[in-house]
Amino acid sequence: MTATSEHSQAAYVATQAADARINVELQTGDMTLNIGPQHPATHGTLRIAAQLDGELVIRAEPIMGYMHRGYEKLAEVRTYPQVTTLINRIDWLGSFANEVPFILAAERLMEVEAPPRAQWIRTILFELSRIANVSLFLGDMGVQLGALTPVFFAFRDRERVLNQIESLTGGRFHPNFDRIGGLKDDIPRGWIQETRDVMVKMREFCDEMEDLLVGNQIFGARCRGVGVIPREVALGYGMSGANLRASGVDWDLRRDANPGLAWDQIDWKVWTHPDGDSFARYWVRLQETREATHMVEKLLDGLPSGPVMAKVPRIIKVPEGEAYVSTENPLGEMGYYIVSKGDLGPFRVKIRTPSFNNISIVPWVCKGVYVPDVITILASLYFILGDIDR
Repeated sequence: MTATSEHSQAAYVATQAADARINVELQTGDMTLNIGPQHPATHGTLRIAAQLDGELVIRAEPIMGYMHRGYEKLAEVRTYPQVTTLINRIDWLGSFANEVPFILAAERLMEVEAPPRAQWIRTILFELSRIANVSLFLGDMGVQLGALTPVFFAFRDRERVLNQIESLTGGRFHPNFDRIGGLKDDIPRGWIQETRDVMVKMREFCDEMEDLLVGNQIFGARCRGVGVIPREVALGYGMSGANLRASGVDWDLRRDANPGLAWDQIDWKVWTHPDGDSFARYWVRLQETREATHMVEKLLDGLPSGPVMAKVPRIIKVPEGEAYVSTENPLGEMGYYIVSKGDLGPFRVKIRTPSFNNISIVPWVCKGVYVPDVITILASLYFILGDIDR
C-alpha cells in the first residue's frame, strides 16, 4: 500500500468518526405522522395524528368527523317509520341490529308489544347481522397484519349470511324490515332449513380462521401483549361489546339487560378473555361468532307460531314522553334516547353508538407503542366510521 493510499484511508476513517460524534450529539425533535384519513389501515375516513420519537408513539389523537351525516337531526324531521331507513346505515355492516333498539324505544312509548313470533324472528335477524358483521372483521384483521387469504374466505362465507337476510327482508345491506309492533313480513318457505345449512358453513369458516390466524405464530407475535387494556381502564372509558369482554368483564346486554327479545328463551354463553390485548379481542369475537350460529339454530328450533304484527294505527303517532333502549349490537352497546311531543316523528333523538366510546381509548392504548402496533390496535378495536361520525 502506498503512502498516498494510507493517507486517504486514514482521512476517510477520521471523517467517519467525526460524523459519528456529530450524530450522537445532535438532538432530533419529535415528528408528527398523520395516519389517514384516507389510508387502508385506518378503517375508513379516520385520521390518527401520531407524535413520534423515532418509531415510538408518544401521543396518538383520533380526529373524526370526515363523514359526519347528522343522523340524530335527520331523525327529528322524519316520521317514525322513516327513521329505520336512516339508522340501519349507521353501522352499515350490521344494519338490521341498528333498527331494533329504536323500534323498541318507540314501542315502549306507545305501550305496544310485538307478537312472540316477531320477537323471535327479530332475534334471529339480529344474530345473523352479528355474524355477517363480525365475520368480515375476522378476515379483515388478517389483512391489516399482512395476511391476505383470510379476507377472501370472509367475503365468501359472509355472502351466505347476506343471502339469508336478503331472502327474508328483501334488503341485502339495509333491510328496513323492522316495524313498530312487529315485522314487515313472515319467513318465506324453505328459509329455515337454508339458514340451518348456512350456520354449519359459518362454523366451518370459524375453524378456518382459527387455523389461519389464531394458530399462526406471526399473527400471535403481532397481537399478543399488544394494546393491553385492563378491565378498570376499559370500564372507565365506557367501552362495550367484545372489546370490554376481552378485558375480562363479563357483561352482555343480551343477558344482563334483555330489552324484550328472545335471548332469555335459549341457553347460550357469554365469552370473555382475561388478557385484554389485541389477540384477546380477536379471540372473543371468533368465539362469539360461533356462539351466534348455535343461537340462531336454537331460535329456529323454538320459533313460535302466530302473527308477526300487532295491531297498531295505520298512521303512527307516538304519545308524549321519553324512553331509552340499548341493545348488544355487533360492535357493542347501541342505545337510542327518544323524546316525543306526541307528533308523527320524534322531537329529539340521541344515539349512543359503541364505536364512539370504543375509539375514545386510542390516546391511552397507543401511547408508548411502536408505529406498526398502532395498526394492530386499531384493527382489534374494530369500529365503523358511520358508527362514530353519526
